[in-house]
Amino acid sequence: SRAASPPSPLWALPEELLLLICSYLDAQALGRLAQVCRRLRFLSSRDVLWRRIARGCLNSGFTQLGTDLAAGIPVKERVKVSQNWRHGRCRRETVLKWKCKQVASPSSSFLMPWMELDGEYLYLSQAENIQAYQLCAEGTDLQCHPQAIFSGHQEDVCRFVLVNSHIVSGGGDGSIVLHKLHGSYSVKFSAHEQEVNCVDFQGGLIVSGSRDRTAKVWSLSTGRVGQCLHTVQTEDRVWSIAISPLLSSFVTGTACCGHISPLRIWDLESGQLLTCLGTDFHRGAGVLDVFYETPSLLLSCGYDTYIRYWDIRTSTRKCVQEWEEPHDSALYCIRSDKNHMIASGSSYYGVVRLWDKRQTRCLQSFHLSSPTSSPVYCLRFSTTHLYAALASALHVLDFTAL
Repeated sequence: SRAASPPSPLWALPEELLLLICSYLDAQALGRLAQVCRRLRFLSSRDVLWRRIARGCLNSGFTQLGTDLAAGIPVKERVKVSQNWRHGRCRRETVLKWKCKQVASPSSSFLMPWMELDGEYLYLSQAENIQAYQLCAEGTDLQCHPQAIFSGHQEDVCRFVLVNSHIVSGGGDGSIVLHKLHGSYSVKFSAHEQEVNCVDFQGGLIVSGSRDRTAKVWSLSTGRVGQCLHTVQTEDRVWSIAISPLLSSFVTGTACCGHISPLRIWDLESGQLLTCLGTDFHRGAGVLDVFYETPSLLLSCGYDTYIRYWDIRTSTRKCVQEWEEPHDSALYCIRSDKNHMIASGSSYYGVVRLWDKRQTRCLQSFHLSSPTSSPVYCLRFSTTHLYAALASALHVLDFTAL
């Protein structure tokens, strides 16, 4: 009798069926499957299989809604690097240093740098200028000299934002300066009676907050550039500000020197108060940084050592989650991957902490300025690197190095 034909191997199935079967595997099983043969190695590396896994990882480039913020980088590689973020495995370097003490403004003798990341460039404020540094191919180092310098302020740049190829900055001289990245176009106008501590720019509108206890909305439409549309009396010094992604409102974080909530949301069109966030802030619990993840999800941090997570769909009286800085330090800056990870910078010894929203305690800590002490004034990160600006240096953590 004729011998029966040997059964076809599993990997001989059509690709659609193999992908469906493999979609039930975890990262470890996919890694083992890749060792079987060339076809399965190729198949097990497909982004469609790793996307579900990546959405549960820290800083893998996916938002809560599944939007991919790092398209072009293989998802499998991002999952591998994500494990380094979770376990704190990285290489630390100081990539830029500057003099710590300068008489930059009447109120301060220390530089308070701010920065933004944009693809291959890092933008850093130093005294009255903003300098653009090109990142090296490996992302760890910077080119020795800035590729461009944006000037216009007479005193220190307090904060700036980078949106749609434009830089908008607020300075200690009370002015706002708008630069176009690629070109010589720039506009400067007097905005506040005292320092412009914070700015944001979206949808052709600028919002600014100042020590003079006001927040203002400015037009950038043709023929109305620099025209003040609204002046909001905040009755307190404004330390942080952000426009909602829906472009319908903006939030201010103030010093909390009185009995008014330091977190308030204002209508962008009318300048009227919409709501106050929270009821249990203590006097002096000023909000130093705010960050919108979505139109309804907002992060805040400040002097009272807490990170707070607000969902304005459910409640404006109480945050939905909060995390306390373990060493009781003020938190100067905050950022999230718009999914599971939060990074914060504290006021002592350059401490950067990583948090997982699904846990109550800090996940990882990095001390960047020991034995001397400096706040982390600003931090930004990509899927592979974290940059932290301290009083006298720019530090980078490279999570691909190990």
